[in-house]
Amino acid sequence: MALSSFFNKKKKTQETADNVTNQVREIAVAAIIPNRYQPRKVFKADSINELAETIAAHGLLQPIVVREYAAGQYEIIAGERRFRAVKKLAWSQVPAIIDNLDDNETAAMALIENLQREALSPIEEAQAYQSLLSQDTMTQTQLAQAVGKSQSFIANKLRLLKLPDTIQEAIINGEISERHGRALLRVNEIDQQIILHKILSEHLTVKDTEQAIYTLQNPEPKSDTAPMAVEKPEATGAKSKKSKTVQPPKSAKRKISGRSKDPKLAINTLRQSLAMIQEAGVDLKIEENDAKDVYSLTVKIDK
Repeated sequence: MALSSFFNKKKKTQETADNVTNQVREIAVAAIIPNRYQPRKVFKADSINELAETIAAHGLLQPIVVREYAAGQYEIIAGERRFRAVKKLAWSQVPAIIDNLDDNETAAMALIENLQREALSPIEEAQAYQSLLSQDTMTQTQLAQAVGKSQSFIANKLRLLKLPDTIQEAIINGEISERHGRALLRVNEIDQQIILHKILSEHLTVKDTEQAIYTLQNPEPKSDTAPMAVEKPEATGAKSKKSKTVQPPKSAKRKISGRSKDPKLAINTLRQSLAMIQEAGVDLKIEENDAKDVYSLTVKIDK
């Protein structure tokens, strides 16, 4: 089932609201619930307040659209921002059009309205796509065609849902950008939290974040051999030679492979990661136990 059919259905519904006003009914605000499939998770208070002021001054120019899910009980299909603004104005009734849609159609209509109106956050948009795909009514390609996007666009949005909840919430709240989130997908969950703390505490740009990730993945090798200084010979009548710094041979430089299976390297990497978390201001309690056959490391973080 393509979403394009819903665009036509929505247009038809809007024309009905404009031209056949006797189908618009006054419904008790108390009998209406928000859309259970609403993709938007954050409604900005300032935006709702501004809309409420506009409605108070000019009235509700476009009715909300609802469906009757039980006798005398209605669920919003389109117009939740308007509904919230009306509730803020303490209206007892609101003009509404009753439409007969099933769950899949309701979820699709909610997504379409939000995409056409105030922008969703990248995470909210990805969650809406995932919700529609989980209904097994269309493929990614069909969904992309229906919303006028490329299949790779949809796939990239969905990849954001692989991020842990803390990072998804940071994107929803506007604390970091979608591009920050994409960069964080390159590292494991522990490193993601480390870099997230750096982004928030040091206000890292996307470019700074990518550099921080590169540095974390490619630590500078530490040489055990210090450069040797050659003492200047005493004057013997001839011109004395300047002292030279002799670098250790290349073979002395240790190369660290990101794919090494050396447990010591893994332990040192864990210690470095925990040290970076502590530097970011997180209070950690670390307990290490080096037994004969196993090494254990316990980390406790106060909530």
